[in-house]
Amino acid sequence: MKIQRIDHVGVIVNDLSAAKEFFLDFGLEVKGEWEMEGDLMGYAAGLNDVKVACVGLGTTDGQTWIELIKFYTPADEKDIQQPFANTLGIRHIAFTVEDIEAVVAKLKKKDTEIFSEIQQYEESYKLCYVRGPEGIILELAEEIK
Repeated sequence: MKIQRIDHVGVIVNDLSAAKEFFLDFGLEVKGEWEMEGDLMGYAAGLNDVKVACVGLGTTDGQTWIELIKFYTPADEKDIQQPFANTLGIRHIAFTVEDIEAVVAKLKKKDTEIFSEIQQYEESYKLCYVRGPEGIILELAEEIK
């Protein structure tokens, strides 16, 4: 058995258009949009009466793929959580970027929450955490060459 790669990351959202806009502003491209419903989707997700809308976003080279998923049914009854970076569970998506200062400045103009100023980790990376809509946390990393 050999694992080839991570295929995609699924992010469940309430406001699909706001999440889509955030990732477009960040620099990803829409690779596809679709809706799904029915028995197969419900069986695969372990839920009943499933109807979803999805937006697939990726990098220009096609190496990164994120699916934003809005569940119309069944709806989640809880409010959006604003977890901290150390909250248990999957907590952030990390992106390697070029010119982290420009990326952070662009996100600040869009009122994205910046956890801290850009920090340097040893002689290898510049790092910064940001929070997008619905509590989505991104780690930005620029490799120091």
